[in-house]
Amino acid sequence: MTDGLPDSVRIREVGPRDGFQNEPEVIATADKVRLIDALARTGVKRLEATSFVRADVIPQLADAREVLEQIDVPDDVAVSVLIPNERGLENALALRDRFQEINVFLSASETHNRKNVNRSIEESLTGLEAVLGRAREAGLRCEGVISVSFGCPYEGDVPQERVFGIAERLRDAGAQEIAFGDTTGMANPRQVRGFFEHAREALGAGVELTAHFHNTRGQGLANVLAALETGCESFESSFGELGGCPVPPGATGNIATEDLVSMLHEMGVATGIDLEALLAATRDVAAVLGRPLGSHTLVAGPVEWHRE
Repeated sequence: MTDGLPDSVRIREVGPRDGFQNEPEVIATADKVRLIDALARTGVKRLEATSFVRADVIPQLADAREVLEQIDVPDDVAVSVLIPNERGLENALALRDRFQEINVFLSASETHNRKNVNRSIEESLTGLEAVLGRAREAGLRCEGVISVSFGCPYEGDVPQERVFGIAERLRDAGAQEIAFGDTTGMANPRQVRGFFEHAREALGAGVELTAHFHNTRGQGLANVLAALETGCESFESSFGELGGCPVPPGATGNIATEDLVSMLHEMGVATGIDLEALLAATRDVAAVLGRPLGSHTLVAGPVEWHRE
């Protein structure tokens, strides 16, 4: 570590799932495949490609099977899919050779969980424990994602003890990685620093801790720095700052992967990602969507120091 920061971090690109699912116009499968293939050649080693959710709930991801069948991803890139329940896992396992990881998710507040998946936290946990067990039996790496870990737009404060209790249940069921989501951008850097210091104590050294920040109130990268300072080495982000949360209105996108990579590289923290290649993919998705994106680095370009 240099100056208390990790020398390198791992980034999972979640735009093809978390980003695309919030777009109002359905993106053509061929465009999705081309963009995923481009992202997989930027140096990113973890890529969330799609989700096996009900097509009537999220029509944007109704082509999950076709996307997985058609993408051409290098062998050293781990492809993950989001799994909502046992039926979703059953559908995904028909394409087991096309991905290596699954993500399962629930919220840390009862109200957000009911609005998002129409279940109580306990109902979600019980179902996901079964999913994680079956996924591990199938040789899949498993991540548990906990939404509104830092605050809920409906309930306000979310106690850390509740979040860590959910995380422990997911860990004990087979999740090797836990991602804590600031789903509606309520976190601040001081809160994040204390949270991740306690998370490691609560969950032990054997679980990968991942930070998933949104930029709803412009604090996403500041929160990344706070997490870095506690030793967090795993982050999720979305090219073009795509994404958000279906509930409530106004919950805008994830931090932009190119902004995250630019900041980390300027601080001497390695990501293994080629920023120019990533920006090319972001320009492509902006063209596909036909609108400006929230990414700052896309507008300003990488920093040019002109050093000899």
